[in-house]
Amino acid sequence: MTPTPTLHLAQALLPEGFADNVTLTIAEGAIASVSVGKAAPAGALRLAGLTLPGMPNLHSHLFQRGMAGLSERRGATADSFWTWREVMYRFLDRLDPDDVQAIAAQAMVEMLEGGFTALAEFHYLHHDKDGQAHADIAAMAQAVAAATEETGIGLTLLPVFYRFGNFGGAAPSHGQRRFINGRDSFARLMEASAVAISALPDSRLGVAPHSLRAVSPEDLEWLLGLRPDGPIHIHVAEQMREIEDSLTITGRRPVEFLTDNVALDRRWCLIHATHLTDAERDAIARSGAVAGLCPITESSLGDGIFEGVRYAAAGGAFGVGSDSNIQIDAGAELRQLEYSQRLRDRGRALLADAQASTGHALWAKACAGGAQACGRAIGSLAVGQRADLVSLDLDHPALVGKRGEAALDSAIFAANALPLRDVLVGGRQVVSEGRHVARAAVASRFAATMRRLLA
Repeated sequence: MTPTPTLHLAQALLPEGFADNVTLTIAEGAIASVSVGKAAPAGALRLAGLTLPGMPNLHSHLFQRGMAGLSERRGATADSFWTWREVMYRFLDRLDPDDVQAIAAQAMVEMLEGGFTALAEFHYLHHDKDGQAHADIAAMAQAVAAATEETGIGLTLLPVFYRFGNFGGAAPSHGQRRFINGRDSFARLMEASAVAISALPDSRLGVAPHSLRAVSPEDLEWLLGLRPDGPIHIHVAEQMREIEDSLTITGRRPVEFLTDNVALDRRWCLIHATHLTDAERDAIARSGAVAGLCPITESSLGDGIFEGVRYAAAGGAFGVGSDSNIQIDAGAELRQLEYSQRLRDRGRALLADAQASTGHALWAKACAGGAQACGRAIGSLAVGQRADLVSLDLDHPALVGKRGEAALDSAIFAANALPLRDVLVGGRQVVSEGRHVARAAVASRFAATMRRLLA
C-alpha cells in the first residue's frame, strides 16, 4: 500500500457537484490540490469510474462480525434486543486478543470493499475472560490497532466507559464482566489506548460513555474532562425499555436527560437515538450533535424507525454505521435508511432535497455527519481533506450507461452491493478491482479462528 502522489478521476463528486477530468495531488495522505477539466498528467493513477469521497463508518463493534447469523433462532419467549444481547455475551466469552484481531481485520476488509474508508470503533471489549484486566490493559485496543495497520482503514478509537450494569448503579451481570472499569482503571486504559494507536496515520482517540444505563451523571462530567477535545459517542434511546427505565430512575427520557445535564455540541454522536419526542429531536438538531444511525442493525434488532424526515427538516446532522456488522455495505445502510422512511410515511425520495437525487443527498449528508463524528478531516474531495475515496464501476450492470447522480442513485438503489472498483485511504490504494489487497491472508486467518471458536 504505497502512496499515490497524483490521481486522475474520469468523473468525481466534488463539494460543488459532479465534474469530469479531475486531478488530485496528494501530500502526506491529504489532498493538496484539485483541478478540473485537464488531461491526466504523466504518471497519475487513473480511476475510470465515478469517484466519491469515502464513507465514514461512525459506529461499529468489530468483534460482532464473528457472531453474525448466530442470533437468528427464536427462543421460548419473544425475541428482542435483550435476548440478542445474551447471545452476544456468550460469544464474546470465548475471545482473546488474537481472535479479536482476526475478526476485526476481516470486518475492516469488508468495510473497505463496501465503501467505508474510515471507522469509529465503539470499543468496549476490554478485559480477559475472567473479567480481569490483561497484563497490558489495552491489549484489545492493540488488537484493533494491528488490524487497522494491516487493512489500511482510517481509525477513530472510542474506548468505552462501562461502570454499571443498568440504571441506578446496578451491579454488572456476568456477561458484562469484560467491559467494566472504575475511573482509575479507565484512565489507565485511555492512556494505553493512545499509545496503541499512536503509529497509525491520522488516527484519533475519543471517548464513549456506553449509555446512561452504564454510567452515572457524575461520570459523564468526569469523562468530558478526561478527553476535552475528542469526539464523544453514547448509545441512547435505542429501546423503549431503556426509556422506561430512564424515566423511572432519573425522571427524564435519555435524550432529555442529556440535554438538561450536558452541553451537547458538535463533538457528540448520539448512537441510534431511535425513540425521540419532537422536543428531543429538535434539541439534537440545534446542538450540532450527530445522530448515529445504523439502519441494518436497528432493523435486525427490531429497534424501531428513526424519524429522519423530520430530523433533516430541522437541520440535523446524521451519519451511518455498520454496528453489529451482520452486513457491511455503505450503500445498503443508506438504502435501508431511506426505505424505512418510505415504509413509515408512505412516500418516496423522502430524504432528498426538492427535485434532487436521493442517492446524492444521502451520500453527501452521511459523509459530512460521519466525518464530524469521527473527528477527522475526511468525507469530502477537497483541499486539506484526507485522500479517502471510492470509485464506482460504471461497467456494472446496474450502472452501465449512467453518469453522475443517475449512477450514484443506481449504485445505492439498484445494485445488490455497492459496485466498487478501487478504494484509496490516505492516498494509498487498498482495494483494486473490488478486492482488498490483503483479502486472502485476512480471510484465511479469520476462517481458522472461526472454525476453532465454533467447534
